[in-house]
Amino acid sequence: MDYMQLGSRLRQERLKHNLTQERLAEKIDVSHAYIGQIERGERSLTLETLIKLANQLGVTADDLLHSSLKMKESHFIHKITQLLQDRPTHEQQMALSMLEVMFTHLDQNSTK
Repeated sequence: MDYMQLGSRLRQERLKHNLTQERLAEKIDVSHAYIGQIERGERSLTLETLIKLANQLGVTADDLLHSSLKMKESHFIHKITQLLQDRPTHEQQMALSMLEVMFTHLDQNSTK
């Protein structure tokens, strides 16, 4: 696991929420020094702390760990399917049209 990347991602999310290290530490009941060490990649963290951080920042553990996770192609297809499954048919069609336009653009630019 790349703790530097995890720490950087945590810092980004903390700053998005305008939280200081001290305030975030208070909210999850750890020391602000510990938050700083995690953000600098100097300390690992427990699963419990990771979940507390994710919940407090309104993200998933996957969001914080995404740079450390190795994804298979099927994962991305599954994520697209999840996004579309509860959408009305007209929104699914709109998403398909957008993907078609994007891939057409990418294909045209890859041949230049």
